[in-house]
Amino acid sequence: MNVSILYEDDYIVCASKPNNVVVHHAHHSRNVADEASLLQLLQEQCGEKMYPIHRLDRKTSGILLLAKKSEYVAKFQELFMNNQIQKTYYGIVRGHAPETKIIDSPVKGRDANVHKEAETHLEMLKTVTVDIPVKPYDTSRYSLVKLMPKTGRLHQLRIHMNKISHPLIGDPKYGDKNHNMMFLENFNCENLFLHARSLEFIHPYSNEKLEIIAELPEDWNTVFERFGW
Repeated sequence: MNVSILYEDDYIVCASKPNNVVVHHAHHSRNVADEASLLQLLQEQCGEKMYPIHRLDRKTSGILLLAKKSEYVAKFQELFMNNQIQKTYYGIVRGHAPETKIIDSPVKGRDANVHKEAETHLEMLKTVTVDIPVKPYDTSRYSLVKLMPKTGRLHQLRIHMNKISHPLIGDPKYGDKNHNMMFLENFNCENLFLHARSLEFIHPYSNEKLEIIAELPEDWNTVFERFGW
C-alpha cells in the first residue's frame, strides 16, 4: 500500500491515512499485529523513521502530521493544545443535519471513567433524500457535513454526531446498523465516512501559513455520484 504524501519539508511530513489503518501498534499488540501500521508503511516508503504529532482513529481517513525528528514534535503539539490549528473533517451522516450547530457535550477520555469537555462546530453542506427504504421508512435521508472540532477527545466526532441523532455512516460503534447495511448493499461501501479533510496553521519553524488538503477516498466519489453531489 502506497501512502499519499501531501506535504513535506525539513521538519514534517503530512500523509493521507487510508481507512482501517492504525497509526502505530500499541506495545502489547505489536507482536500479534499482522497488518502494517501507517508508521511502518511510511518508514518503508520514505526510508526514515517518523514521529506522529497527533492521532487519528483507525477507521478515520485523512490528514496526519508526522515529525521527522522527535525533538520537533513538541512545537507542533503546542499548536494543537493552543487551538492554533484549524482542523476540518467531512462526514456523511444519517438524516438532514441542521445548517449549523455547536455541539458542546463532554466525552469520556482515554481514561474511560472521566468525562472531559468537548466541542464540535458543524456546518451542513448538502442533503439528499434517496428512494431506498431503510427501516422503518420508505426512503432514506443523508447529509454531507463539515465538522470542526475545537477539542481533540477520543472518538469525539463520532460520539457528537450520534448525540444529535445524525450518526456517521459506516460507524460500527456509534452508528445506525440499518443505514450502514444500506450503504454496503447498495454502494458496496462499508468504511467509516469520516475524513480529516484539511489542516490550516502557521508553521512554528518557518512561520509559513499552510493549508493542507487531503482528497476524499474513492468510496466518497461513488456515493457523491449516486447522490448527485
